Amino acid sequence: MTTISAVHGVLPPHRYPQAQLTELFGRLCLPDKAARAVANRFHTSARVATRHLALPIEHYDAIDGFTAANDAFLTSAVDLGCEAALAALTDAGLAPSDVDLVMSTTVTGIAVPSLDARIASRIGMRPDVKRLPIVGLGCLAGAAGIARLHDFLRGWPTAVAMLVSIELCSLTVQRKDASAANMIASGLFGDGAAAVIAVGEDHPIAATGPRVVDSVSHLYENTERAMGWDIGSTGLKVVLGPEVPDLVHKYLADDVGRLLSPHGLDTGDIARWICHPGGPKVIEAIQTELGLDEHDLAMTWRSLDRIGNLSSASVLHVFADTLTDRPASTGDWGVVMAMGPGFCAELVLLRW
Repeated sequence: MTTISAVHGVLPPHRYPQAQLTELFGRLCLPDKAARAVANRFHTSARVATRHLALPIEHYDAIDGFTAANDAFLTSAVDLGCEAALAALTDAGLAPSDVDLVMSTTVTGIAVPSLDARIASRIGMRPDVKRLPIVGLGCLAGAAGIARLHDFLRGWPTAVAMLVSIELCSLTVQRKDASAANMIASGLFGDGAAAVIAVGEDHPIAATGPRVVDSVSHLYENTERAMGWDIGSTGLKVVLGPEVPDLVHKYLADDVGRLLSPHGLDTGDIARWICHPGGPKVIEAIQTELGLDEHDLAMTWRSLDRIGNLSSASVLHVFADTLTDRPASTGDWGVVMAMGPGFCAELVLLRW
């Protein structure tokens, strides 16, 4: 089985309270006082206390379009991605030259050459390293990336594979957009990165950590407009439908059952739930459908409060926090899960 030998999250140094970020959004995007009052209600209900930004807060006034935003994305994303990758390799006791596959994921900027190429060159990966950039999975990609590392390592069991997730959501906020989706997203999403190191079962090092046992994917029919981007001259305009919690209620319990039942398990057998912090209504829907409480998803709620939703990097931050602050015992089962554009779900079964 694949072993997850390290998960490491990093954040930009620029950290601000929610009220200060609400004021910034209102000043940049909502000249109308009534719209600002609505945005303030959305931001207050997000259960986010602080978030990190890719840039110092005073620099956002100078971002006057998609070109400037994407230029800032390229600089900050590569820096954060290298920091996350090197830290995860150190945690795993490996060097950049040990990596056989590097997979990158982002949905908050455009990079060609891709982020994995830029990171590989900067930190000294081998010239024959395999690369796989993933764009478009959004919040789903942290869990899906772990599953795809496992798929690769089943075919290459002596290899080391790395996932690097970098999301700079603050650089996508649309000026002069008073839509509910823009108001909600501007109060929920933050900036950050994370890296995962996975080792195949026949690799010569004695890797320690949870093992990947199985994964399940589910692409829901006729849900393309539930979440995503509309891409235009001003950049990436968020699509965020109100139906997302309803999709959790409709599908998630069956998805979890499809993951667990082949292994003779049910929800009561799972010691660690590593869930993406999609927002309060989504987390509450997960708890309701799976019969969980806030203690079961304590790491998810804490991550939402401290750093907001980091799109694909968020579930990896929750994973890293779980490994550090709620370590599992040998033999314990765990589930990593996230949902995102498609609309779809990805679930990964772990065992310590």
